[in-house]
Amino acid sequence: MRTAVALGSNIGDRLENLRAARKAIFDLANVKLPILSSAVYETEPVGCEPGAGKFLNAVLEFEYEGDPARLLEQLIQIEEALGRKRDHPQNVSRTIDIDLLYCGDQQINDERLQLPHPRLHLRTFVLRPLADIRQDLVLLREKKTVSALLADFKDSGTVVRFAESW
Repeated sequence: MRTAVALGSNIGDRLENLRAARKAIFDLANVKLPILSSAVYETEPVGCEPGAGKFLNAVLEFEYEGDPARLLEQLIQIEEALGRKRDHPQNVSRTIDIDLLYCGDQQINDERLQLPHPRLHLRTFVLRPLADIRQDLVLLREKKTVSALLADFKDSGTVVRFAESW
């Protein structure tokens, strides 16, 4: 099933953190071709501590054969391997953040996993890179395409293309 993850980093070598996360995800046994990768965007931190640095954000989409809950566990392991602490407060600066956005048409709503991601349609820092690779996608529970959702945001100036290829 077509599966997407959002990557973000605002500590250390942000671009290298995204590259390392992308490589680790692509190395997972159940991740298959075709793999799509957005450009990298620089964005203002949302809901972070005062003085937090800007984030680099990107979206990856790939074919995934398996259980979304298992994929979530693997993504958490990648975050930890790249220096993210599990006991961190919510919405603080981090070396890497990996959010599972969707797994095909699966709908899951439990304490560990919500699919599709419940705030995906509200985040320009996710919609902008997702529009690079799937602009005509209509997300579950939405009536508009990704590009139409993005167009609804009046001010998207806080999302700036940082790197086309990475």
